[in-house]
Amino acid sequence: MTRSTRLKRLTRHLGRLGHLLGPAALALGTSLALSHAPAALAQSATPASAAKELRIGYQKYGTLVILKAKGSLEKRLAPLGVAVKWTEFPAGPQLLEGLNVGSIDFGTTGEAPPIFAQAAGANLVYVGNEPPAPVAEALIVPKESPVKTVADLKGKKVVLNKGSNTHYLLVKLLEKAGLKYSDVQVAFLPPADARAAFEARQVDAWAIWDPFLAAAEKQIGAKVVADGSGVVPNHQFYLAARPYAEARPDVVRIVLDELDKVDQWGKKNPAEVTALLAPQLGLDPAIVDLAVRRYSYGVHPISDEVVAQQQKVADVFHELKLIPKPIRISDVVWQPKR
Repeated sequence: MTRSTRLKRLTRHLGRLGHLLGPAALALGTSLALSHAPAALAQSATPASAAKELRIGYQKYGTLVILKAKGSLEKRLAPLGVAVKWTEFPAGPQLLEGLNVGSIDFGTTGEAPPIFAQAAGANLVYVGNEPPAPVAEALIVPKESPVKTVADLKGKKVVLNKGSNTHYLLVKLLEKAGLKYSDVQVAFLPPADARAAFEARQVDAWAIWDPFLAAAEKQIGAKVVADGSGVVPNHQFYLAARPYAEARPDVVRIVLDELDKVDQWGKKNPAEVTALLAPQLGLDPAIVDLAVRRYSYGVHPISDEVVAQQQKVADVFHELKLIPKPIRISDVVWQPKR
């Protein structure tokens, strides 16, 4: 197969994935595909060629940012001759699009993005997860809004990042309030654009996660109508491109080990985590401190219980026709060779 033919197939795939994840993700994904297409094709054909580099995608949230700031992973991988390259993404769907087209090898997202990506044919595997953090995402309204409960949102407009954790949060909050998904108008925007629409009162509510949630609370006085407590677990998952995980299980294990070490340190030292992350994220320490105290800490292998919880999310999205076909989460859980 010629390089031209492979690129045409990749472009067609991006079209299908863009239909699922929305125009913002498609635009970013297409850009990544075009700028990294040779690397992507090389990874698909010869995953062993990634032996000298680990490309990590991260967001403005979670333990990966702490790991990046501390630099301990680079030191651990140096004796193996493996360099680390970090790339920031605005949200989980865009990060997994980057993973799917081959621009990154490893990353972290919430519960929903891997489901959309798997349904679109992404070649990924779940390699670990953190404990639930239900208070780290919420449905918020402007401080002067008359909305007091989720039920008050009937007929109103809610903005969120399509395919993100908060997409599932909204579904379950509406269900708990006795409303259907169709009872609200859902608009899809990435966090920065959603914040602008929220402040301009173009939408009535915003389903969002930390640190964007903490920033909205601290900077513009946004009110939390409901968070994920008692509604959704809000796991953070670590995912890898299957070709990379199969070629370098040793590197994946090292990353998970270093993440767990950072987690254990962070759990005991929230003030130090805030001091470390504030300049990394470009946010006021008070905002970061609020988000950090809502983190969950600890890296675990994917258990049967977590797989079952994730399967429920996938089934709900299929029932709502948000993904085009049923999927099995167990099909994409990493089974490393010992």
